[in-house]
Amino acid sequence: MGNTNVVQAVKGRGFKFNRKMDSICSNVIAREGIQTVAVENHCNFSRNSDLCICVVTWNMNGQVSYEDLVELIGSNRKFDLLIVGLQEVPRNNIARLLKRAVAETHDLFAKAIMQSLQLFVFGPRNSVPLVKELKLDKYSVGGFGGFIGRKKGAVAIRINYKGITMVFISCHLSEERNSECRHILHSLFSKNQNPYAEPAQITVWLGDLNYRIQGLNTHPVRNIIHKDLQKLLTSKDQLLQEAERGQIFNGYCEGSLTFKPTYKYNIGSSDYDTSYKVRVPSWTDRILFKIDDPDKINAALHSYESIDDIYSSDHKPVKAHLCLTVNKHSSITYR
Repeated sequence: MGNTNVVQAVKGRGFKFNRKMDSICSNVIAREGIQTVAVENHCNFSRNSDLCICVVTWNMNGQVSYEDLVELIGSNRKFDLLIVGLQEVPRNNIARLLKRAVAETHDLFAKAIMQSLQLFVFGPRNSVPLVKELKLDKYSVGGFGGFIGRKKGAVAIRINYKGITMVFISCHLSEERNSECRHILHSLFSKNQNPYAEPAQITVWLGDLNYRIQGLNTHPVRNIIHKDLQKLLTSKDQLLQEAERGQIFNGYCEGSLTFKPTYKYNIGSSDYDTSYKVRVPSWTDRILFKIDDPDKINAALHSYESIDDIYSSDHKPVKAHLCLTVNKHSSITYR
């Protein structure tokens, strides 16, 4: 594990379960582990929020086109920060293509790269002076299926922007995903840890977490999806099951899984896997978030969806729009 420097480049601390979950996010469905959050579709951008964040994750399967990246980001730029986490990235200069795609509205603040696992943070143009802290880290769990250069693990960026300290973790997990989640949380930003450092006020996990739908055969699952009843499959989702057992992600929030499972597709189409493996469709690609102290910051999720019009990978990208509001009696101040 080590640091990857970009702009300049905290010490984080352990993530504890916060039982005041009903005040962290509005429209929460209570359950142990991950809290399911209903999406508030309308967002007034900065009018009612202090910071709006667009988060995107995509397993690229080693393929990319500039047009795909433009579609990934979208034309609606009503957000402050843009977070892009990519897995199985090809050897192209993705940073250059992303910068070109957002050049009219956003600048690159930071990037963390570990071979095919990459994370980018963009902010509004000419707003770099609002960044007061920026540190990066990574955690490797080895190669990918014997292919050199395709890494699994996590890359992370810790940033203080407009007085709010955030940690973004982009990951690609293997079959040992529960233990990898725990090791990543305990290891990132732990080197030379300052015991007096403030914890991140919000932590966002994104990536190919690789959890599957289990207990059902592929054809019944596909029939349910064909009828647009995929919400019925959430009880079979491994990520939610493991979190409910207390194994991972206690205290985190996630939007409702109303979109179709994002893996595995035939490349070039919106048809699920027709190879000899005929894999069970699953929500492998996820975005989760956690507020450290809900007395200081509230979070509202304004979208959580897949991007179905991208066909170059066997995964569909997932995008979320998250807005933060600093409570007026909080000690947080803008610099």
